[in-house]
Amino acid sequence: MIIKSSTALRNNYSAISDLAHEEAEPIYITKNGEGDLVVMSIEAFEQREETLRLRAKLEAADQARLCDAPAYTPEESRKRLEAIYQHG
Repeated sequence: MIIKSSTALRNNYSAISDLAHEEAEPIYITKNGEGDLVVMSIEAFEQREETLRLRAKLEAADQARLCDAPAYTPEESRKRLEAIYQHG
């Protein structure tokens, strides 16, 4: 976990930005010794969002499977995923 003060952010934005890009993880910003903000690179944020979307889709698929949804062969699954990602 990376923690920096709001003073560090204010006085050395460039270094914090570089750190965010290098580490590709959230940087926690404190104000008066208390947690205040979280900053991260856009790339890391977008990757995190994509991971969350994928997890939601996997959970929905798992729930559908548990509710007696139709079963697909590996080949059918591959074709369905290709169709989704070619048009999504």
